[in-house]
Amino acid sequence: MFLTVLLGFAIAAITEAKAQSDPNNQQVGSMAASTETLQKRVAVRFLTGTSFPPFNYFDEDNVLTGFNVDIARAICLEMGASCDVKAKPWNKLVPSLLRGDADAIVASQLITPRALQRVDFTDPYYHTPGHFVALRKAPQLRITPVGLEAKTIGVVKGTTHEAYLRVFFQDSRVASFASSDAARAALVAGKIDVLFGDAISLSFWLNGTLSRGCCEFRGGAFSEPRYFGDGIAIAVTKGDHQLQALINKALKSVRASGRYEELFLRYFPIKFY
Repeated sequence: MFLTVLLGFAIAAITEAKAQSDPNNQQVGSMAASTETLQKRVAVRFLTGTSFPPFNYFDEDNVLTGFNVDIARAICLEMGASCDVKAKPWNKLVPSLLRGDADAIVASQLITPRALQRVDFTDPYYHTPGHFVALRKAPQLRITPVGLEAKTIGVVKGTTHEAYLRVFFQDSRVASFASSDAARAALVAGKIDVLFGDAISLSFWLNGTLSRGCCEFRGGAFSEPRYFGDGIAIAVTKGDHQLQALINKALKSVRASGRYEELFLRYFPIKFY
């Protein structure tokens, strides 16, 4: 009996020592502790930019609004915390976070190696993919390298979109333009078969008056990280894994509830994913 009890104590001690030395177990424990700690927060202080519609801007009543602002408030609602969202010029956002003047930045910041040297990021809450656009009256084409073989694709010169085309659509004719306006005008005039560019900018154009309903998205979104980045995420103080974990959890809940889709369609009526 004594040996059995002694053996039980020994196994328990070994198990505990293994758990303490196992980085995976430490990570799980840390995440659990983070969630427990963060649930007791009464407020989260967000910073956003001052003028980047429809992501963040002041409306006609001088009220801060936009997709980023509503995402922050939806996150706070899921966290059960009050939400303080303030606007600052772009170049003051990260310095303010580093000084401790805010808990997080929700301002359409791209995840980059350079940015990661100063802050940590949550999971992306949206991406900026590339997309093809064609005239509504144009015949249907397969939006693939084979389907666009020998076709003329318009793109803005010097962009990652041009670089992508020259690597993956080598059998197409790539027509480079000095500006997005020039490329769009060429599409409307029928000088190119399709246009390739930033999906978000193109969605604004398609939904606006300048396009006069001429065109539409064709095919799916192109999101190769090497060319189009790892996504747009919320920045938190370097090493603040607690807040990072809880925001990620809240973002998942916002998506699962359908709230994200509702907000997305409010600001971007034309889907680009």
